[in-house]
Amino acid sequence: MKIGIITLPLHTNYGGILQAYALQSILQRMGYDSYVIQRPWRKKNVWWKFPFHLVKSFICLFVFGKEITLFPEAEWNKNQTILERNTQLFINRHIHTYQIEKMSDIKGSDFDTIVVGSDQIWRPKYYRLHYKHIEDAFLSFAENWNIKRVAYAPSFGTDKWEYNVRETQKCRDLLLRFDAVSVREKSGVELCEKYLHRKDVNWVLDPTMLLAKEDYELIIPNDIIVSGDLMCYFLDEWEELDKLISIISSENNYSVFRANSNVDDISIPAEDRIQPPVEFWLASLRDAKFVLTDSYHACVFCILFHKPFVVIGNRNRGYSRFEFLLSLFGLENRLIENASQFSRSLLNPLADEVYRRLDEYKKHSMGFIATAFSC
Repeated sequence: MKIGIITLPLHTNYGGILQAYALQSILQRMGYDSYVIQRPWRKKNVWWKFPFHLVKSFICLFVFGKEITLFPEAEWNKNQTILERNTQLFINRHIHTYQIEKMSDIKGSDFDTIVVGSDQIWRPKYYRLHYKHIEDAFLSFAENWNIKRVAYAPSFGTDKWEYNVRETQKCRDLLLRFDAVSVREKSGVELCEKYLHRKDVNWVLDPTMLLAKEDYELIIPNDIIVSGDLMCYFLDEWEELDKLISIISSENNYSVFRANSNVDDISIPAEDRIQPPVEFWLASLRDAKFVLTDSYHACVFCILFHKPFVVIGNRNRGYSRFEFLLSLFGLENRLIENASQFSRSLLNPLADEVYRRLDEYKKHSMGFIATAFSC
């Protein structure tokens, strides 16, 4: 069976890359020929805007003494290629991709099954950051094809419904065509039932949790050395961050290191924002004594790597998904919103009960995969 996996574009986001890697790895172990379908994540030059850019550049230069590019889309694309320099190497080395320019390039004979993969691919505002139509994430381009359709752990990212009326109706019709549907959060099950009228939706683990830490350790080169005890991995900057770092590092004599770059800080040159390799991020999680983060997938990998951690709830990126993930493992106290909520008990190792539950959830999730892909 040849399987195509649709997910958000793979670029500098470690979690996004590794969830695609994990799902593909699991399917390959089951004997399936699988590919992650990728469209270019680049901006097209909008030529009709050129006169406006020209006027803006003159104003900036002669009024504010600041030069700006006349071709912002081309500049963005150039910078993005620089930022992805390391992460793209991992993708090239470890993930089998099927490159297309647009969804209509896929033919009904290309795949026997198409899987809508994990991450927040069913959250419209995130999907639109990269592509135009959320319906594509429900396989609108394959509406009349004779193929198997499976959803494995896509996330709405929130427990609130964010689709407009037209999108709701279209995606409802499309989801009813799926052979098997699962989502990453229990709130997603409820959203599917209430708004998309699909009553047989399963809950499953994020695909990264289907692999063991030893699987990830195998892809870390021996020459990667991590210097530091307290790993900081943040997608957004927080006022409370410095306070927390000071509390944790000073009380435990931990040296502090950051495991990612300021990718989104356009005030500094692209060469200074290059994302470190995926393998370095994994090695950081392996070797750190404690992890401080606001990332969903960093929480996931802390659990996998048996690392004590604290996550600052990132409401801008979807708070409910943190609450649900941590509730699965009895780790709700590790979700905090300010430094005053930190306690020394959070420095303790994760309990054995966490891994008993993880084994149970893995069996359930692998059972869904086995059933969904059976002929």
